[in-house]
Amino acid sequence: MERGANMGNKPLSTAMDDSAVIYARFSSHNQREESIDAQIRACEEYAKRKNLRIVRHYTDSAKSGTNSDREGFLQMIEDSGKGQFKNLIIHKLDRFSRDKFDAVSYKRKLKINGVTIFSVTENLDNSPESVMLESCLEGMAQYYSLNLAREVMKGLKESAYKCTHLGGIPPLGYDVDPVTRKYVINNAEAAIVRYIFENYVNGMGYNRLLDYLNGMGYKSKRGQSFGKNSLYSILGNEKYVGRFIFNKNPYLHIGVIFLLKTCI
Repeated sequence: MERGANMGNKPLSTAMDDSAVIYARFSSHNQREESIDAQIRACEEYAKRKNLRIVRHYTDSAKSGTNSDREGFLQMIEDSGKGQFKNLIIHKLDRFSRDKFDAVSYKRKLKINGVTIFSVTENLDNSPESVMLESCLEGMAQYYSLNLAREVMKGLKESAYKCTHLGGIPPLGYDVDPVTRKYVINNAEAAIVRYIFENYVNGMGYNRLLDYLNGMGYKSKRGQSFGKNSLYSILGNEKYVGRFIFNKNPYLHIGVIFLLKTCI
């Protein structure tokens, strides 16, 4: 069975009442590629029980359900308008969308296109009780996403208050202590940073700085030759004057100020 939004040259079956597609998705939070395999397996077993004929799989990897900009998902919506299938099988409603308004909008599009949605884990029909239950499930899914984002931001904010490294490559002249996650001076790189600041303040332009740095064989933090963008990012990095910025809010820490100022 072929998978993904782009399915190669295999022709799709003509639209019939028993034609069905599967949509599977996993986000980047505590999930892996195997999650899609498990969803598809469950959906295929469900299709057999319902006597539905699977004609295509649509998948999105490491994509949030709060974001409708998903290649496989949008391709599925587009194909539904071409009459290429009559049924959509998902493992769970939150695989479809975790945004309540997006869920209503896209479900309406599928309904207009004559597509019926089946959830493997949620036995919903067209009864008033099912409509209420589906609305509650969609609200809970959106709450989960919003609450998760809030908790992640809270953790990042706490780390920012402590001026600890939040990820990515540290600035030239610094390494990150693997235990404390604090910035520590890399003496070899610090000498390069001092040279850049001291000579720039004394009037040396970018071209002369680049000629010297590259002529000496010095490398940027990424191990590449220096360019104007490299110098610009160093000279404009507020960490070198002791200011730790997160989410556009300044957090100052005496220890970090000392370390940064001794670097330049």
